[in-house]
Amino acid sequence: MTGARAGGLTALTGALLAGSLSISSTPGEAPTPTVPRVTAPALAGPRADSPMPDQATLAARLAGPLGNPALGSPAGIVVDALSGKVLFDVRSTVPTAPASTLKTAVAAAALRTFAPDARLTTRVVYLPPAGASTGAGGATGPATPTGAASTGTASTGGTLWLVGAGDPTLTAAADPTGYPASTSARLSTLAAQVRAAGITSVDQVVGDGSLFSGPGTAPGWNDTYVAEGDVTPVSALEVDAGRSQPGSIGPRSPTPDAAAAAAFATALRGAGVSVGSTGTGAADPAARPVATADSPPIPMLVERMLTDSDNDLAESLGRLVAHARALPTTFAGATAAVGKALADLGIDTTGMSLADVSGLSINNLIPPRTVIEILRTATLPHHPELRTLLTGLPVAGFSGTLGDRYGGVDTAAAAGDVRAKTGSLRIVTSLAGELVDADGRLLLFGFFAPVQESPMAKASLDRAAAALASCCGSADAVRAGGKPASDAGTPSAGETIAAPSPPPAG
Repeated sequence: MTGARAGGLTALTGALLAGSLSISSTPGEAPTPTVPRVTAPALAGPRADSPMPDQATLAARLAGPLGNPALGSPAGIVVDALSGKVLFDVRSTVPTAPASTLKTAVAAAALRTFAPDARLTTRVVYLPPAGASTGAGGATGPATPTGAASTGTASTGGTLWLVGAGDPTLTAAADPTGYPASTSARLSTLAAQVRAAGITSVDQVVGDGSLFSGPGTAPGWNDTYVAEGDVTPVSALEVDAGRSQPGSIGPRSPTPDAAAAAAFATALRGAGVSVGSTGTGAADPAARPVATADSPPIPMLVERMLTDSDNDLAESLGRLVAHARALPTTFAGATAAVGKALADLGIDTTGMSLADVSGLSINNLIPPRTVIEILRTATLPHHPELRTLLTGLPVAGFSGTLGDRYGGVDTAAAAGDVRAKTGSLRIVTSLAGELVDADGRLLLFGFFAPVQESPMAKASLDRAAAALASCCGSADAVRAGGKPASDAGTPSAGETIAAPSPPPAG
């Protein structure tokens, strides 16, 4: 087993903490008769008796990578996950721009708010033309969105609304592949259900994105974000996150609800339903359901958001949290809802001021310590609902936004061990996550450099994380050369980040 893959297993145990993992055969599948069944022992979690990293040695190890002029004057914090002891601290209580490390906050809020099996249901509703028959059993009667063939006469004319549920993974691909696109809701599925309900033609297809309200772009967003393909204006109705075709790169649609209506019209024609015009607007309350399609479960969406740093999913999840908390489904409502969810978890949000929940806005401010407190809360045994926050983090050298990093000679040893959320804007380059050090301690870390992303800045942050991964129990601490990155880099012994209280029973 290579060191990188061994590190991946170590990181997995870190994510599971004191839990265990075992290998078993698929239910109902008998082992091969000629090969003895192999069982694996449970993987142990991080050892509570492992030596605590020596603070002075740790600070000396970080001094080089964090002292690189390419990082400006970075803020940083390192915490022992098990005890909460702060091992390194440079301005961690000073609010700073987080970039996409902020997605850890909306991830925690969504996982706290929704049940693990919750899904987003995109609907199609139909209103026949005035005077059309709506007799029981007829195609224009109260159809059930099951895809079953209609037993009534064919229906022509009228209006179909495609009603968005805040699912940016709704796709125009008939047979999407990959994770989790293969389980995403599909326009082809909805179109087939419409045709099976006996509808053969409609006068109009209308896209309804009215579940979300307010402006589609946030204060502090660069005017080029949509044109450069970073994000779609926020709408409850998007197909392939506003891309021109599934998986494409380049500009996003400035009107995602209209683009979705046009894409659905194409899918309907492919299913044998003639379509007149397309438009946008809220569905008529009298319209009846004829088709539904479900998203992957919310935790899977959270994982995808974190791994790929998906801005559309982040903003949709924020508005859905706001909707669940009876707050406006706007940027202001989403940021307020995320703040309330963090407070419910016992996380100190003092100094946090947000303009969005994806981290795209340069107006966002959050103390680095708050980001680490979010991560630590996810590791605690009394918050199992947050575990997806850890499993969704990109893995160094393997997945997501860290997949092409940690290949250099000075960082390769940390590949598979470091799991962290990346962040980059024109004013900040950041990295926040977890790793298991050389002595078996699970460490949480966050580094926030007030500089535009560059290869050198990213490499310096990666070297800082790799330095932590190779560190440094007090039992064998040897004072390395160099000085701490700051006088604030060696906090007083015993300082801790308090564990949030367990949730109330029931």
